[in-house]
Amino acid sequence: MSKYGLIAGNGRFPLLALETARGLGDEVVAIAIREEASPEIESLASRCHWISLGELSRLIEILKAEGITEVVMAGQVKHASIFSAIRPDLRLFKLLASLREKNTDALIGGVAKVLAEEGIHLGDSTSLLKPLLAGAGVLTKRKPSSDEERDISYGRRIANTLAGLDVGQSVAICDRACVAVEAMEGTDAMLERAASLANGKPLRLVKVSRRRGHLLFDVPVAGPRTIEVMRATGTTALAVDAGRTLLLDRAEMLERANESGITVIGYEPEQK
Repeated sequence: MSKYGLIAGNGRFPLLALETARGLGDEVVAIAIREEASPEIESLASRCHWISLGELSRLIEILKAEGITEVVMAGQVKHASIFSAIRPDLRLFKLLASLREKNTDALIGGVAKVLAEEGIHLGDSTSLLKPLLAGAGVLTKRKPSSDEERDISYGRRIANTLAGLDVGQSVAICDRACVAVEAMEGTDAMLERAASLANGKPLRLVKVSRRRGHLLFDVPVAGPRTIEVMRATGTTALAVDAGRTLLLDRAEMLERANESGITVIGYEPEQK
C-alpha cells in the first residue's frame, strides 16, 4: 500500500483518481482547493484537508504533518482564478515576485521547486489514470470525412503553435480557418463563442497537450460534457493527442459521440 497526497481541483479527474486509489488499497490524503474542489472528495479520500488558493505554506504544513513525500495534482483550477482571485500567503507572494513570467508553467514550476526543497516530490498527475488516456486512431464508429481531416490537420498546426506560446490548448476550426482560440474561458465557452461566429457551418475541435516532457499539470481533458457542447454547437469532430489527453467517463463519452455522429480521433503528439 502506498501513501501520497493529492491536490484536488475541479471536475471529475480528482474523483476518478481517488476512486482508482481506493480500488488499489492506497492511502491518499486529499488537499482540496476550497474554491474549486467538489465536496465528494471527502468521501473518497483517506483524509481531506481544505485550503484556499494561495495557501502554499499551509499546503506544506499539511503534507509534512501527514508524512507525505509524494504528491500529485488532479483537476483544473480556472486560469482566471489563478491570476485574479488568488490571495497569496507570504511564501507564495515571494514566489510570484521571483517569477520572470506570470504564466501557469512558471507558477507550477516554482511551486514544484519549493516543494522539492522541502523534500516533497510533485509527480505525474495522470499516474493513476493511464487507462483513461486517449489511444491513437479513430476512437468512434464514424471516421472523419476528408473535409474534417483537412480542418483537423490545419487546426493541429495552429493549436500546437499556440500551446507552445502558453496561449490555449484548443482551437475551433471551420473551412480551414481558425474561428476561435481557447484562452482563460475554457473549451466549452470557446466552442459556444465559435458557434456564434460560424453562421451555422460545422466546426471541428482540436485539443493538444503542452509540448513538455511531463504531465504534471494542465492535462487536456474531454468527457461526456464535451460531446454535449459539441453537439449543441454543431462541432462534428474532436482531435486529441494520443497518450496525453484524459477521456473522463470514457465509455459514456464515446457512446454519446456515436449517438451524435461525432468522430473522435487520437493523433500522435507533435514532438518538441
